[in-house]
Amino acid sequence: MWIQPEEVLLAGALWVSERANPFFILQRRRGHGRGGGLSGLLVGTLDVVLDSSARVAPYRILLQTADSQIYWNIACGSSRKEITEHWDWLESNLLQTISIFDNDEDVTTFVKGKICGIIAEENRLKPSDEQEEDSGKFREAELKMRRLFGMPDEEKLVNYYSCSYWKGRVPRQGWLYLSVNHLCFYSFLLGKEVTLVVPWTEVTQLEKNATLLFPESVRVSTRHTEHFFSMFLNINDTFKLMEQLANIAMRQLLDNEAFAADRSLPKPCKTLKNVSVLKRDLDARAKNERYRAMFRLTQDERLDGHTDCTLWTPFAKMHVVGQLFISNNYICFNSREEDLCQLIIPLREVSIVEKADSSSVLPCPVSISTKNKMTFLFANLKDRDFLVQRISDFLQRTPDSLWGDTSPLSLIGQSASSTSQGLLQLYHQDALEDLGPKAMKEKMKEEAWNIHFSEFGRGVCMYRTSRTRELVLNGIPECLRGELWLLFSGAQNEMASHPGYYGDLVEQAMGLCSLATEEIERDLHRSMPEHRAFQNEMGIAALRRVLTAYAHRNPGIGYCQAMNIVTSVLLLYCTEEEAFWLLVALCERMLPDYYNTRVVGALVDQGVFEELTRAFLPLLYEHMQELGVISTISLSWFLTLFLSVMPFDSAVLLVDCFFYEGIKVTFQVALAVLHDNMDALLSCSDEGEAMTILGRYLDNVVNKQTVAPPIPHLHALLTSGDEPPPEIDVFDLIKSSYEKFGSLRSDVIEQMRFRQRLKVIQSLEDTAKRSVVRAMMTESAFSIEELEDLYCLFKSKHMTSCYWGSSSSAAERHDPSLPYLEQYRIDPVQFAQLFSALAPWTCGGHTSMLSARLFRLLDQNQDGLVNFKEFITGLSGMYHGDMTEKLKLLYKLHLPPALCPEEAESALEATHFFTEDELPDFSLSVAEVKDYRYYLRMWAKEKEPKRETIKDLPRMNQEQFIELCKTLYNMFSEEPMEQQLYHSIATVASLLLRIGEVGKKFNNGAKKAETAAQAPPSSLQKEERPGEGVSDESQVCQALADAQLEPAAPQTPDDDIKDDTSVSSYSVVSSGSLQCEDIADDTVLIGGSEQRRGSVLDVDWSITFEQVLASLLTEPPLVDYFETKRDIQAKMAACKAQRAVERQTSSTSDHELTQHST
Repeated sequence: MWIQPEEVLLAGALWVSERANPFFILQRRRGHGRGGGLSGLLVGTLDVVLDSSARVAPYRILLQTADSQIYWNIACGSSRKEITEHWDWLESNLLQTISIFDNDEDVTTFVKGKICGIIAEENRLKPSDEQEEDSGKFREAELKMRRLFGMPDEEKLVNYYSCSYWKGRVPRQGWLYLSVNHLCFYSFLLGKEVTLVVPWTEVTQLEKNATLLFPESVRVSTRHTEHFFSMFLNINDTFKLMEQLANIAMRQLLDNEAFAADRSLPKPCKTLKNVSVLKRDLDARAKNERYRAMFRLTQDERLDGHTDCTLWTPFAKMHVVGQLFISNNYICFNSREEDLCQLIIPLREVSIVEKADSSSVLPCPVSISTKNKMTFLFANLKDRDFLVQRISDFLQRTPDSLWGDTSPLSLIGQSASSTSQGLLQLYHQDALEDLGPKAMKEKMKEEAWNIHFSEFGRGVCMYRTSRTRELVLNGIPECLRGELWLLFSGAQNEMASHPGYYGDLVEQAMGLCSLATEEIERDLHRSMPEHRAFQNEMGIAALRRVLTAYAHRNPGIGYCQAMNIVTSVLLLYCTEEEAFWLLVALCERMLPDYYNTRVVGALVDQGVFEELTRAFLPLLYEHMQELGVISTISLSWFLTLFLSVMPFDSAVLLVDCFFYEGIKVTFQVALAVLHDNMDALLSCSDEGEAMTILGRYLDNVVNKQTVAPPIPHLHALLTSGDEPPPEIDVFDLIKSSYEKFGSLRSDVIEQMRFRQRLKVIQSLEDTAKRSVVRAMMTESAFSIEELEDLYCLFKSKHMTSCYWGSSSSAAERHDPSLPYLEQYRIDPVQFAQLFSALAPWTCGGHTSMLSARLFRLLDQNQDGLVNFKEFITGLSGMYHGDMTEKLKLLYKLHLPPALCPEEAESALEATHFFTEDELPDFSLSVAEVKDYRYYLRMWAKEKEPKRETIKDLPRMNQEQFIELCKTLYNMFSEEPMEQQLYHSIATVASLLLRIGEVGKKFNNGAKKAETAAQAPPSSLQKEERPGEGVSDESQVCQALADAQLEPAAPQTPDDDIKDDTSVSSYSVVSSGSLQCEDIADDTVLIGGSEQRRGSVLDVDWSITFEQVLASLLTEPPLVDYFETKRDIQAKMAACKAQRAVERQTSSTSDHELTQHST
């Protein structure tokens, strides 16, 4: 390829000149191509260690001038063919022109300008989405990765690093390439080549550790092996990128969604050396995720930038040091000291942004005023003018808010279809009558919050400080609970930016029926049945609308058990719309993947909880693992936020803390519960006893400050014994959890979640594989190991299409609601690749056609996709069926629907043959009385699996028979007994052609004699079968005489005649239609009849499967071929090694490189 001209000082070092003229030199890298001996090995090693481009482009063209000692590299190539094309172009287009120049400098300037112009034109002609921003060095590395590992152009390199790969106890220095879908390593040291490719979807564990043997290394584990990499320049940066890419791969396995590059990233000020666009994209994604998690913002929020600054806090009369974050809809501040101060200002609330007067005390200040009369003063801003300009730009794009945070939230209309306040307020309006001290306590809490609002502000722009956390831990007053849940969870912002969205969803989902709505209806009356609010239709209807609306919004989740319990609690304190947005915040941000079909998020946090238990309570962890208790308890605790295992008044306080602190509170409380019961749990001997202890403990966690009338807890009623255990104050439990386990950090939990996510998702994949293998064991003759390998190959084809594209999107071909057997499906292109690699019937150039026919035969629902069950059915028939089964499959492949109309012109006749034998089955006597029992019997009969017999197969016409013969001729090209098989198939083809002619003559004669009605069909078929008794031998002889057919060719011992028969038969069956010029004189189909010499097919000619089978049984070579057991293990091993073979051929010799490039 043409490259930007670059200086070369030593043109002869490590290069060999192959062609030269007065201005250009074509050079080859020393040691490449034709041997090279020791010098070649040393140069190859040097290229790898120093990351030289010569490893991937071993040819180059230099520009030289007579007076200059400097050369200019203007082109490079991976093969001789590529570089020769560039050389020829230079000689034909430039050489004559530059020879007339007088000045060498003019020559250099002209050639450099011409090359730069060619490169610019090539870039201009590229589609806009393919134009690269990456540096030349990085593009070179990407090209090198594709050459070394045989990757297609769709595989994008993210970054590459120099490191050592430990093979045994020996480190191999080389380069680690991290692409979107693969981890690759390449090393070449003194002739020893190491190549490694690991798909991210196969990684089960990523760990950064330091041991004596592997100093500061990264361990990459798969199901079968471990790989160690060390000696990184910046191991933390590398490991973070590995984690991100592995996370993307797990998301692919979970959601079946491919990675999509972000095209709307801001352009860098300058092209960063060795940093790809994808690397910048991933770095930006990581920053966005941290930013959104820190301030509980929506998924579409994108961080624009951040800067250090100070914020004036009027409540503390001091400047707080921290960071200011700007995004498309928010201005946020977070103090450097944890919990000192946090601030979120939605741009929809901003009224004025202005630069205040600068002074020595307050340098570079910016004042931001909001619509509710709050003013925020930021100072010590480095680039104040640019910051104000960015905020102004975002403000101009922010639409005027139609309604603020205090506007009414019921947008469904004035009908009774929505609640305008929390259900608790409707049912407990006189709750504070005679409660004495409890009511006073509640009023004191309300007053404390009112004082907090007056000092720190109210609404989304409130200052959030350590004082806010103290008030939350002491319990939120019931009248403020809904408002503060919305505020702390971020649901308030999402609701404000989507006015009317919930009302529209309710209308759209009204009356729709789906699996989710059926499950919702089933669980509605199980949602807090002990509470008055859900003992009538009003509460039930509100719950139904919220759950149905969310299922309609997010069909990927739909509805999951436990959502009903959480939503019913939200509805007690919020309006319907507020409850809906809180549910959105829970399911999509605060508890990610908790409520999908496989509760992956809850399983991940269960693993995190086990890890935390091992770290904080090691003795208890070992004992609980033996009993298997942790996995049992944690799911119910986390999925419902303790609401299903603890009295409502107590659990709702944990929900308060959860909305403020996030998931760490749940872990803290769970650890505190185990710690409080440690002694009792250590003395347990079985799982049931441990569960009883924990159940009773949680049942007796009480809230002594509640003002609401007590709600009976069903679980407590069921588990209470003779002696009730002592009551535990929920405030003491929360305080204890913070004192003992308050050191938990959110970022540490996220790290643990990543590790557990790899384990959980790969464990689920293994479970799916085992389920598939168990289900297929009864339906195929493959062994367990073979089925597992086939499933992996099938799924890898599906996954490959996720990131390298296909004719249909991967998401369309993956349906998690189906059984595991049918979840993954492949299209015809992928099926053809697997068929050619695994099928025992190799037909050369005919393989693709046979693959397409088998695909159509297996695709019973005709959706253009085949699932694993159908794939194994077809493959099992070819490998493990007896001779009859194999021939039956081969026979079906040449009939509709396998044989498409484009391949057979007489498809209408084929359809007629396909259906004519089935018509008598449906004839019923008119006089027969059909009552309900008859229809029941018919229905039961339809449900029974029909065992297909050879008599059920339709007849085959002449063109279908020709296609069958073509396939048979192509099948034997690689067999050791190739000639014998060709002779046998020629003999069988001749025999079957005669049988078809005999059958036609016989049937025509029978029709003329009007005796067809008297002769039963079975006797006709009997007469047509060779090798069986004939009822009227003279009649058959007469038919043969009328047809003027020759005697059967195989009966003569003369080898010459056999050869002629073979050739003539091949000439018949290898033509698309029976052309006169394609058929030899001795062809049995023609005989002496002049009427048969046209190109029109004989539509009356047909044969049955029984005749094909009987004819093939007369030839021992064919019988041996179809009865030979084939081993699929070798085919699967070759299929797995195919990628490695491609990698090796991509970088071995010059000849192979040339072939690869062509």
